[in-house]
Amino acid sequence: MTIGSRLERKSRRAREGTLAPFEFAEAKAAASYLRGKSSVKPQVGIVLGSGLGDTVRGFHGDERIPYTSIPHFPRPTVQGHRGVLSLGYRGKSPVALLSGRVHLYEGYSASQVIFPIRVLGMLGIKNLILTCAAGGIARWATPGSFMVFSDHLNLQGHNPLVGVHEARWGERFVAMTHAYDVQLRQAAMRGARALGLRCFEGVYAAVLGPSFETPAEVRALRSLGADAVGMSTVPEVIAARQMGIRVLAIALITNRAAGQGRLSISHNEVLDAGKREAENLESLVGLLVSQIT
Repeated sequence: MTIGSRLERKSRRAREGTLAPFEFAEAKAAASYLRGKSSVKPQVGIVLGSGLGDTVRGFHGDERIPYTSIPHFPRPTVQGHRGVLSLGYRGKSPVALLSGRVHLYEGYSASQVIFPIRVLGMLGIKNLILTCAAGGIARWATPGSFMVFSDHLNLQGHNPLVGVHEARWGERFVAMTHAYDVQLRQAAMRGARALGLRCFEGVYAAVLGPSFETPAEVRALRSLGADAVGMSTVPEVIAARQMGIRVLAIALITNRAAGQGRLSISHNEVLDAGKREAENLESLVGLLVSQIT
């Protein structure tokens, strides 16, 4: 093969999109595998963040499938992320529940991070509820409270839509003005009030991690309008919106961000807070699922 022909072959592969690590065919294969494991046709997808895996309680009649057995599925490497997909019901509502996610800071590409959302979209979900742990920046963002995302700042340096465009996922230029569905946000706030939970709406700043932010960085984030900060969720939101899926995101405030409290921050603190509040989050998510299906 001549140098010219090798260059032409590489150029053709780039145009066809084969340089992307995960594409439509891989997601289709994963979705097909899951359909063979369960007859559940989920309408709602739920992603559980750090330390929130116990929220799986309250779901029934389900098939629990380790990520390791699903074709092409990325595997979490971080403590507090179980790596199990459950297909089942909350009440009468069919649900797909992801216990654990992968992050950019683990070394995964943006396309790998959003791959599970692509698969849930192929399974037919219309609504996506994302949960995560976050550090509180706003004065009212205190540990044990919940924040319903009203907007976000993507400061991770990555966007999952970068690269060769796959039109079957949706438009390349995705509007993010209303990334977080207003009706779902209102339902979440009503549900939190009914359950007596401390909850507020706010802006989430997504940073790369895995190191926690410095006090100076937190001051900068506050000046940009951030109410809380974390290391996940935003890539999944972008992918879901490209596919036309309605999105609700809820952060558990596990700690005060750097410089906002007296103690240094640790991952164990995040996990412990998640365990303490898992039951409250389960109640809120369960209430929401019953209202949106």
